[in-house]
Amino acid sequence: MHPTPFTYHRAGSVAEALALLQQYPDDGKLLAGGQSLLPVMKLRLAQPAHLIDISRLDELRGVRRDGDTIHVGALTTHRALERDEILREFCPILPEAAHLVGDQQVRNLGTLGGVLAHADPAADYPASILALDAEIIARGPNGERVIAAQECFVGFLTTALQSDELITEVRIPTQPARTGMTYQKVANQASGYAVVGVAALVTLAEDGTIATARVGITGAGDRAVRATAVESALTGAQPDEATIRAAVDSATEGIDLLDDHTAPQSYRDRVTRNVTRRALMVAAERAATG
Repeated sequence: MHPTPFTYHRAGSVAEALALLQQYPDDGKLLAGGQSLLPVMKLRLAQPAHLIDISRLDELRGVRRDGDTIHVGALTTHRALERDEILREFCPILPEAAHLVGDQQVRNLGTLGGVLAHADPAADYPASILALDAEIIARGPNGERVIAAQECFVGFLTTALQSDELITEVRIPTQPARTGMTYQKVANQASGYAVVGVAALVTLAEDGTIATARVGITGAGDRAVRATAVESALTGAQPDEATIRAAVDSATEGIDLLDDHTAPQSYRDRVTRNVTRRALMVAAERAATG
């Protein structure tokens, strides 16, 4: 099936893109890598009358470190994230997640900002963004706005972004010493999307107990969420398997588990707890040996 007819606009700057969004507030859509938008347009699940191409805005690409903050441009591709040396050293969870996104074509074209703005409940990055306690920077007609990761994903394919805003970058705090992190998932074999994906970050205190634990879960419900009950159960505890196994019993607490042709609720419940346990064990081991 072909998409419905639309008018194509190529933005030459962020300011021009924002002006076009204001000009077409009800039927304008941003096009970055196109790996999420174009398939739904072909299925006619989305029918924008105006497509605003921002893919050539180089000012929104790249990774840089400024003191204790890592800045990742919204148009940085999955492939670039996978290869970036700054991320590999200071934030290895993002290259790890990027390596698991889709196939080679998707990784070459798809972008971090596009994934976050689309907010597919089975996308990989939202779990990691939550575990990293990152900030999503949006720009609109009223200037720049900072959106905390926990406030960004509000429902199925829905974020806290306004219709006249675009994501410009993601800001990630560097983590203290003795921190380990990982992203683990059970993938749908047909699409590569996460049936369940879990991002875990563990920081150990000097006495070997868990000083900080953060867990982001994607695929299980209608949006990515923090597993705050698991985090609370682990804070101050020993990072051993028995403790982690007990803590992850609450991994699906507060999640309205999806029940679809991919996986019934009972399966998602079991897999979410198992993948959370595995991710926390890997993160804790990396914290102890890193």
